[in-house]
Amino acid sequence: MAGDERSLLRPRDPASGAAALKQQQQQQVKVKVLPLHHPSINDPNSHRSVNRFLSFIWRACSWWQLECIFPCIRWMKSYSFKENFKADVVAGITVGTMLVPQGMSYAKLAGLYPIFGLYSGFVPVFTYAVFGSSRQLAIGPVALVSLLVYNCLSKISKPDEDKKRAELAVLLALMVGLLQCLMGLLRLGWLIRFVSHSVISGFTTASAIIIGLSQANYFLGYEISRSSNIIPLIKSIIDGYREFKWQPFLMGSVVLAILLVMKHLGKSRKRFMVLRAAGPLTAVVFGTIFIKLFRPSSITLVGPIPQGLPKFSVDYEFKYAKELLSTALVITGVAILESVGIAKALAAKNGYEIDSNQELFGLGVANVLGSLFQAYPTTGSFSRSAVSHDSGAKTGLAGIASGFIIASALLFLTPLFSDIPQCALAAIVVSAVIGLVDYAEAFFLWRVNKKDFLLWLAASLNTLYFGIEIGVLIAVALSLVFVIHESANPHVAVLGRLPGTTVYRNVKQYPDAYTYLGIVIVRVDAPIYFANISFIKDKLRKYEFNSGSNAIRGADTGQIQFIILDLSPVTYIDSTAIHALKELYQEYKVRDIQMAISNPNEQVMRTLAKAGIPDLIGREWYFVRVHDAVRVCRLHMREQSPKAGANSSEVTTLNIDWLKTEERDRAESASHTNDTGPEMKDTELEKVPLLLEE
Repeated sequence: MAGDERSLLRPRDPASGAAALKQQQQQQVKVKVLPLHHPSINDPNSHRSVNRFLSFIWRACSWWQLECIFPCIRWMKSYSFKENFKADVVAGITVGTMLVPQGMSYAKLAGLYPIFGLYSGFVPVFTYAVFGSSRQLAIGPVALVSLLVYNCLSKISKPDEDKKRAELAVLLALMVGLLQCLMGLLRLGWLIRFVSHSVISGFTTASAIIIGLSQANYFLGYEISRSSNIIPLIKSIIDGYREFKWQPFLMGSVVLAILLVMKHLGKSRKRFMVLRAAGPLTAVVFGTIFIKLFRPSSITLVGPIPQGLPKFSVDYEFKYAKELLSTALVITGVAILESVGIAKALAAKNGYEIDSNQELFGLGVANVLGSLFQAYPTTGSFSRSAVSHDSGAKTGLAGIASGFIIASALLFLTPLFSDIPQCALAAIVVSAVIGLVDYAEAFFLWRVNKKDFLLWLAASLNTLYFGIEIGVLIAVALSLVFVIHESANPHVAVLGRLPGTTVYRNVKQYPDAYTYLGIVIVRVDAPIYFANISFIKDKLRKYEFNSGSNAIRGADTGQIQFIILDLSPVTYIDSTAIHALKELYQEYKVRDIQMAISNPNEQVMRTLAKAGIPDLIGREWYFVRVHDAVRVCRLHMREQSPKAGANSSEVTTLNIDWLKTEERDRAESASHTNDTGPEMKDTELEKVPLLLEE
């Protein structure tokens, strides 16, 4: 690799006297640096933006390929009946058995008849097995979405308008499905990246507490106000204590204890894994047998449930669509956070990848087709997906097996469900949401990052106080504020040279790293654009006067003469930042400070070239490595020092200091290599003659 030679003057030895110094200055030295490629503005590669657009169009057209529309083809082509069929069927039956009682429980939570929970676990399950990209995700009704549905319906309909509630819930499923399909087709799955894990955890924890308290009326035996705010809930529970009935409380507590014990055994001991999935069914069977034997009048029952599969219908109440839109958006957001997050985690565990946009599209189609068969909004379930994975599900056939279990329950078992006690269904809901109370995450965040802990706390408290709908909006807003703050205040570091190497690192992280007098090396660890350029400029002005380094070498020049910008971490620079760099260069020029730029990437380099920055600063001040820039800057300082009007003794002292620093750097490099062995030697790239050569 050929080096770029830059000729400068250098003294050969520290001989004293003006005559000797003059003779030394006539000798020339060449510094070889790695050549930096300056892209042409008319470079063919500059049309990459057009290529990216064409690539986007091609990806959009690829949706029409069969495997993109039907992801199930991917696992069907290589399906092995011998290896996968038994595991899929067992997992499907296990999840289906779990879904029957959970579906009825969540439908009650949504303010609907229990049968709608079974409808929501029927057609959407089959649809997702065909259009969904995850092979272990178990979709259906979930607690959080059910509570959101109830809060929305209670504002539009009265408690006794059961038919209207059902129609609105079905319309809501259609709207959620259309929104999800639209987001998937427009490839907007990346939006979930803006919501941090700490905010999701805080929101989920608060929602779980609200859901658990909303089931208190079935345990206590008296009516309480159904609200998504914790204060009215607690106030209503306290006000009605005189109507407390011990029978449903005792039975609900026993059922809840059974569920928690079975869940714990199933999670902690692999041989008892089936107990976790059988818990809800056990609770329902236990409650039903107890009611059949003792007939306690104080315990309310589910009541008659219609038998048969759901009927096809397109009779939507579109006049209420405007009132449902805000809730549909919230449910869509919650579905993205839950389902896509679970699906990606399961895909990573099972060695395959999923496309979040395809996942959104699959969920959307499941909700749209489900609404045609009286389903309310569905999404991926934490608990059932975990059971599906632990039960050995390999492909989407497990979801199809679960669908057949729900179909069998609708066709043959609904007469048996009429005597299920409501406190048993409430216990199923409570046992499911207890696992969502993530207090361990709060302690972890407190230890690791106080800022994330404050985000967790703010998301949970706002959700508890203002309700789930406003809480999720505040949670998303907090995440966006955090992203904007971090983006507008990027990490900017002063770099120093590690002793015995040509490596430059943050002087705060490596106190032994030393800087050179008259030179400041600054690294910007983020894209540079309009939101953060003012912050970066302020940092550069600050570092000009105080680099923060304790280890300093070189002769004292009296002021900063060079600012080296390490742009290697910078992936993007916009026009506002270009203008700011020009202004900064002019400021430096007035104060006789030269700006140098190190290792910009191709995109940044092309943007700088289009703006004329290389010609403004000088192409000779662009470098591949920070070390190249430092060497050239130091030699320029050596060359310019006699021109400053210094007398011969001062110049000689400066030369001696310069040479001493050079010899010290070389000695340290040699010592460092001898002490650490061959693994510490320069890389092949560093073996290119970059150091001073005579």
